[in-house]
Amino acid sequence: MNALARADLRLFERVRSAARPPVSDLVGRFSSLGEHAALWLAAGTLGALVDRPRRARWRRGVLVVGATYALNTAIKALVRRPRPVVEGLPALVTTPTRLSFPSAHASTSFAAARAYGQLVPAAPLFATAAAMAASRVYLGVHYPTDVAAGALLGLAMGRAAR
Repeated sequence: MNALARADLRLFERVRSAARPPVSDLVGRFSSLGEHAALWLAAGTLGALVDRPRRARWRRGVLVVGATYALNTAIKALVRRPRPVVEGLPALVTTPTRLSFPSAHASTSFAAARAYGQLVPAAPLFATAAAMAASRVYLGVHYPTDVAAGALLGLAMGRAAR
């Protein structure tokens, strides 16, 4: 195991071992909002419905979030990195696949923050994106590098909406 992989595992273990009910239950519920980019697709669709003057920009943001999810899924299929399996630290939520890299929660969250952040205050969007991304390590379903790569992918894709 190389130095990066060791550091990734150590950070994963430190973050995941901090998870305890009832906080872990709340984090799990919050994280579930990010499944299949649902929170971000719904937010963008709502924006398009209520903000008529900027409807096209909201739609472009929704398309970017959807495209980010699709690209993330394709990358996962190519990389095929398995999700963390660490004795004594089971995942606290179920996942639709056993593939881990990159985190779709992170990629779609940061794509949405960047795309929608030009339409509404960006700081709360980025704070929510960061919390969503961090929740995946806390819940034991991603290594920190999965989340970092997802965030970078999302930021790059979100730039396309600008």
